[in-house]
Amino acid sequence: MLASSSSTPSRTPSYATVLRTPRAARAFGAALLGRLSYGMVPLAMLLAVRDATGSYSAAGAATALFGAASVFLSPARAALIDRFGPRRVLPPMTGLYAAVLAVLALATWRPGAPPFALGVLAVAAGVVTPPLGPVMRTLWSALVPDRELLRRAYSLDGVAEELLYVTGPLLVGLIVRTGRPAAAVLAGALLVFTGTLALVSSPAVPREHARPGPAPADAPAAHRLRLHGIPELRRTVLVTAAVGICLGALDLLVVAFTEQRGQAAAVSWVLAALSAGSAVGGLAYGAVRWKSTNRTRLVAAAAGMSAALTVAGLSPRLYVLVAVVAVAGLFVAPVLTTAYLIADESVDPARRTQAGAWVNTAFNAGASGGTAAVGLLVGRLPLALCFALAAAPALLCAAASARPRSRRTETGVRGRGRVSGA
Repeated sequence: MLASSSSTPSRTPSYATVLRTPRAARAFGAALLGRLSYGMVPLAMLLAVRDATGSYSAAGAATALFGAASVFLSPARAALIDRFGPRRVLPPMTGLYAAVLAVLALATWRPGAPPFALGVLAVAAGVVTPPLGPVMRTLWSALVPDRELLRRAYSLDGVAEELLYVTGPLLVGLIVRTGRPAAAVLAGALLVFTGTLALVSSPAVPREHARPGPAPADAPAAHRLRLHGIPELRRTVLVTAAVGICLGALDLLVVAFTEQRGQAAAVSWVLAALSAGSAVGGLAYGAVRWKSTNRTRLVAAAAGMSAALTVAGLSPRLYVLVAVVAVAGLFVAPVLTTAYLIADESVDPARRTQAGAWVNTAFNAGASGGTAAVGLLVGRLPLALCFALAAAPALLCAAASARPRSRRTETGVRGRGRVSGA
């Protein structure tokens, strides 16, 4: 990745400039309030179901069902946002989500709830999880027309989201120490409901949803986004899914590494190093004016993360693992930021929310698949080889994506001009 020379630092927009963008700060703050729920609900649900049923398997199954329904239906929910607008879709969707979580909290308040009923509630909550992240990134694209400033806005958004997934479990821990896990589920419902109402009432969300004009004759007629018709987005989704596989596998590999050395309690330190590295990398990435294209940066960041994770498997000591994982984390936020930028540029404005949701879905689905796959390898293969195999998907997808693209240009995708990032 090439950065520009230092001769034009004054032209590089700052993070303060992003937040000073008219109507941006209020919408961003409201979205973060609602998205804090996403950092709380999975752990709160796991603890609440375990307390209510006395079964770890029931708790794990309910949480897995919630996650699967939330992740795989994300593009469908985003399609509703693109079709009808956030003001019409988000309030009822969030109201249903918060109501289901409230029912789940009441059902788990005391022991004895049937596991099947809790599983049904978990699936129902996952089905109607509001896509606040994709909606906020679509709003950023509308609020910040300058591509350099938009890249910084996406970097800020990604770093803030990373911190929410650190803060959320801490809040659950505080609530559980003074009350019941079900109270944490209820708190998550209140947060997402309050944040969503604040978001849709902010001036950043247009009151009238703009209907797209007539589509070209050779353009897709449906609102629903299809990956097979957008090669650039498809490649980006594959790379993002591969990065998710690597990071999902890393969680379990870190557990195995620390347990082999009798330091199981150090898992949190290693994962905290990953988050800290991601936050630093995201802030640094947004602060530089790059000369390379988005596609080049995506490939380079994915390959860099893959290389660092391969090296992590060779760590002789825990402190070396912490340091190398932190280095790997430096590439995580840049990968996601760049993927969202490519998604934004690959589709027309009427389908931006879906494009961002596909990136988000690919990452989360990849993470789940990576954890499951590496679970079959740990204990059967040397740990260093498991690290290398876990890192391979990102490297292979990055290499495949780096191949020269076809001269053919997809109709209707390049309407906004060439891919920015220079």
